[in-house]
Amino acid sequence: MFYFLKKNTAQVVAPATGQLIPIDQVEDEVFSNKMMGDGFAVRPTECGVFAPLAGKITTVFPTKHAIGITTEHGLEVLVHMGLDTVELKGDPFTVYVKLNDEVKPGDQLADMDLQKVAAGGKTNTIVVVYTNMDKLEDIPIVPTAEVSHGDEVEKLKYTK
Repeated sequence: MFYFLKKNTAQVVAPATGQLIPIDQVEDEVFSNKMMGDGFAVRPTECGVFAPLAGKITTVFPTKHAIGITTEHGLEVLVHMGLDTVELKGDPFTVYVKLNDEVKPGDQLADMDLQKVAAGGKTNTIVVVYTNMDKLEDIPIVPTAEVSHGDEVEKLKYTK
């Protein structure tokens, strides 16, 4: 499998199995209004959460609800597991990566216990956000579709 299609292009894959949605359909204004950046989301049907692209783990939040990945081109990507799940203090999450780990698309980052998230009154939507948009030429709008983790979602083109 090729992860970088061209020198300045990267393949992005679904971080979970479920329903792929555009970021503007996420049930949280911070994400849907792109206040943190652009991206996409998946409403998962399974607990596994996987790396959407290649890079280095640069952040693992103490509450385990979010993981940051930085690509070799300096793009910062946030994989945010659930909405308002910081309030659950890490209970629904098992994280399998640590700072400075190198990951490739499809490597498992974590498990999210969907029942515990629901029992905590939270939404399990996984949001992938590109937080430093100046590194990208543009972001393709993803269609609403059923995906399996590892399915290609979009191709990103880095600025030169």
